[in-house]
Amino acid sequence: MSTGRDYARYVDHTLLAMDATEKAIATLCQQALDNHFYAVCVNSGYVPYAAQKLAKSDVKVCSVIGFPLGACLTQVKCFEANAAIQAGAQEIDMVINVGWLKSGRWHDVQTDIAAVRQSCANTPLKVILETCLLSDDEIIKICKICVELDVAFVKTSTGFSQGGATVEAVRLMRQTVGPVMGVKASGGVRSRESADTMIDAGATRIGTSSGVAILNGEQSSSSY
Repeated sequence: MSTGRDYARYVDHTLLAMDATEKAIATLCQQALDNHFYAVCVNSGYVPYAAQKLAKSDVKVCSVIGFPLGACLTQVKCFEANAAIQAGAQEIDMVINVGWLKSGRWHDVQTDIAAVRQSCANTPLKVILETCLLSDDEIIKICKICVELDVAFVKTSTGFSQGGATVEAVRLMRQTVGPVMGVKASGGVRSRESADTMIDAGATRIGTSSGVAILNGEQSSSSY
């Protein structure tokens, strides 16, 4: 049941578009402040600006890393994560190398995540799986790797691939990682009904550009 659910504390208010302007990021931050969202999620180039806008508030700044493809060198991901943290990011969302996973290079996938995890130190790391590209067995295996590496969250999607979060993927992720690790549903959560569905399936965070619509009980036309 959704009655009494504090939706705002689930929301990573997100703007990751290539053409996002400074004015749009300022609006994002103001909406997060007005609605007491948990965090804003921005590309690393906007972390300093978002951190300035949200200084002295309880809204966190989250930065995506290796986004949206996840196919860059591990050293690049580590550098970007560290630079984003130094610039004010309080959470990091990294994209796994799906191509390596699909090639059976599981050790390299694990090493990639582990290196970014080390670069983050005490900053929470969310690992984006891009579940629309993975089989159930692959989702289970990568989730188990994330449990072993003690990351903060597993996350469904970038929102830039073939599909976003599904109830089935969120439920499978929750079943695999257990009751403690965070599960973030992102991509396509644009209404209170869809947020409820994801939360009921086990999501503890929602990545969306539709946070205001969710709070107001409306349906957003946003693509993320």
